Amino acid sequence: MSALPGMAQTLRPRRVPAVLATAALAASILVPTAAPAAANAEVVVSAGPVAFVEDGDTATVTVTVRADGDVLDEPVTVDWRTGSGTATADVDYEAGSGTVEFAAGTPSGTERTITIRTRESEAGETAETVPVALASRDAEVTTDATVVVRAHDLPYLDERLPVEERVADLVSRMTLKEKVGQMTQAERGNVAGSPAVITELGLGSILSGGGSTPADNTPEGWADAIDGFQERALATRLQIPLVYGVDSVHGHGNLAGATILPHNIGLGATRDPLLVARAERMVATETRATGIPWTFAPCLCVVRDDRWGRTYESFGEHPALASVLGAAAVLGFQGTHLDSSRSVLATAKHFVADGDTTYGTGEGEYTVDQGITERSRRQVESVDLPPYATAIVAGVGSVMPSYSSMDWTDDGLGNPVKMHAHDELINGWLKRDHGFDGFVISDYQGIHQIPPLAADSPTTDQIVTSVNAGVDMFMEPSQFERFHTRLVAAVQDGAVTPERIDDAVSRILTAKFELGLFEEPFADRSHADDIGSAEHRAIARKAVADSQVLLKNSRRALPLDDDDSIYVAGRNADDLGNQAGGWTGTWQGFSGDVTEGTTILEGIAAAADDVTFSEDASAPTDGADVGVVVVGETPYAEGFGDVGGPEWAWDPADAGVPREEKSMSLQPGDAEIVEKVCAEIETCVVLIVSGRPQVITEQLGSIDALVASWLPGTEGDGVADVLFGERRFTGRLPLSWPRSADDPVVNVGDEDYDPLFPFGWGLSTGGPNWHLSHLDEHRLDLQDEVLDEADGVPPQAAQAIAKADVAELEGKKAQALRLLKEASED
Repeated sequence: MSALPGMAQTLRPRRVPAVLATAALAASILVPTAAPAAANAEVVVSAGPVAFVEDGDTATVTVTVRADGDVLDEPVTVDWRTGSGTATADVDYEAGSGTVEFAAGTPSGTERTITIRTRESEAGETAETVPVALASRDAEVTTDATVVVRAHDLPYLDERLPVEERVADLVSRMTLKEKVGQMTQAERGNVAGSPAVITELGLGSILSGGGSTPADNTPEGWADAIDGFQERALATRLQIPLVYGVDSVHGHGNLAGATILPHNIGLGATRDPLLVARAERMVATETRATGIPWTFAPCLCVVRDDRWGRTYESFGEHPALASVLGAAAVLGFQGTHLDSSRSVLATAKHFVADGDTTYGTGEGEYTVDQGITERSRRQVESVDLPPYATAIVAGVGSVMPSYSSMDWTDDGLGNPVKMHAHDELINGWLKRDHGFDGFVISDYQGIHQIPPLAADSPTTDQIVTSVNAGVDMFMEPSQFERFHTRLVAAVQDGAVTPERIDDAVSRILTAKFELGLFEEPFADRSHADDIGSAEHRAIARKAVADSQVLLKNSRRALPLDDDDSIYVAGRNADDLGNQAGGWTGTWQGFSGDVTEGTTILEGIAAAADDVTFSEDASAPTDGADVGVVVVGETPYAEGFGDVGGPEWAWDPADAGVPREEKSMSLQPGDAEIVEKVCAEIETCVVLIVSGRPQVITEQLGSIDALVASWLPGTEGDGVADVLFGERRFTGRLPLSWPRSADDPVVNVGDEDYDPLFPFGWGLSTGGPNWHLSHLDEHRLDLQDEVLDEADGVPPQAAQAIAKADVAELEGKKAQALRLLKEASED
């Protein structure tokens, strides 16, 4: 990453009054209020509680009265006085006291102001506090206030200096506890009720986990909540801003009404790095408009076993594809200037080889997720690490280790090391060998899995091991205070060196300076109206259309004619939650109206006049020209999506009922609908809406057109666009489609490579005016020649198509063309 220019240090919120309303500050910077019992407890009085002021200016503290009724029945008098904070009375400010009054009949919510004069200092200094205590005999006082005189005229606040100098100056002023605070990340829900802890610990970061939202789940509600947390961080003496993070893995999935893209596996099918960069730029814009400058994306895993519950988070099964599109995603998220209102810090995850773990080694009840990668160093270097190398070149700002473990076959199996403890790969490969200069953020309680396990995690040993292995910031959603206390003690005891702490903190602060947070820590809401806009949905719609992979098209069943009578069936035809998948609305996602968008059925209905829908295909099919069956998977995330893994039952939408067991085969009900509709209607089109291939070998012969639709997100119109020929099918398989659910692990490069459809496969509906490259012409011609309508693609042709696609991804077009020509001649 490079140093980015910023603006002068003003620390003023946008569209927020001078006195900002949130809950009480840390008790250590407040004077306790010795108020007599309120005469009327139904009337409450509150202050700010934080008022920022420039050195030498006058601070304004707002006092608000609220009653159960619309107006006050009786007058309310509030006494106030300044107390002893870190500022010195009559040197840094003018001590004072007084009274504010609210007459009977005053409307509830009325505000009065108190002014506190500060005195200009001759030299630069850190922030100072002036507590303002309230007391009333007529009402209950719920919060006092604190005036914060902003830090000023110090080198780290000078945006004209290089970031490196600003970081060094700031680190030199920090105490050990302040440094460890910067390395500590808490979850929103665990600080919202007591935000004073942000100030007490000097927390460096807060996140929202999947489904963790403010009560007001709107762009304004998010920005207000995050600004409230930011106030608490800025009430510390050094005023180091928070960096807030969220899993915007296919859009700002926690935000109601956000634009949701296809998951990465669908983007992998587009083969279009420019489209991926543009799409992630859109996501960055929507994310930052809510006050969030950091996303835990993209996932750079190279998925080698589709039974893994995170398959859809991968761009595909080959490192060349993940490398090209992963770098494009990083560039889209971060842009050219991180301090832009349309940029967010990207996170390359999950380092490394989380998509290459061995089935049966998963953590707990998981079968694949968080398991053990049993590979040689050479194999990991060639398959799993390349996407991280390109992400580093693209300037990715943070990296997240995997929950999984690495067990090198070079020295024999049996000694796996958790990635959160892997010095060789984090300090070695990532930081030393490849010069990664960003910071490493742990996964959600990731260090708790470092052996030996303990009930009071994170233990000191777990913390010390991970810090010394190179992890810089720790996602400790609920145990952040324990983490903070134990890391401070570990440094004091010599288990972690001060130099290692300074390195970690310097990396974190560098990102904050580059994001422009020291110049503008509060939410930039200028793009809030773009969230879910027609322009943004058009980007997603194109991504959906380009992600659709046409696997089979007998008798030119596609494109459809909008004059045809169309019979639509299947549980995924009219279900926004199913087509969006996991990480939408909640961590696991859920079926139904998870957010705003267009279902596939709605897209079809908008394109054709005569559409009949029967989810279970129970309605008569008589008279229909075409049957469109939309089946596949229901939402899941991580280990709960592992084939053979545990079944989720804890979203409100589940009502305690476990979701269906995950499988590589079509669910029995889906298979029945496919068989029924394809038997009764002459032309039968089947769409598979899923996060990974669904084995459909037995039904293939009865299907005229088969489409891999992946998890398209909110814009179902994009599916209709290619079905009706508004756009051509151009998508290509980002992974190999297996023949059998009993033996589903098949990857390009296997010696016995024999998928139903190979990596890179994708038919088209192009017309005579479609301009194709010489390479694409040969690929499409070969596909038409070799496809067996009941048995898929023969092994020799599958090998050639897959190898040619890899060669093309690696920039070896001549080799790709030669492979296709040779296969066509055989």
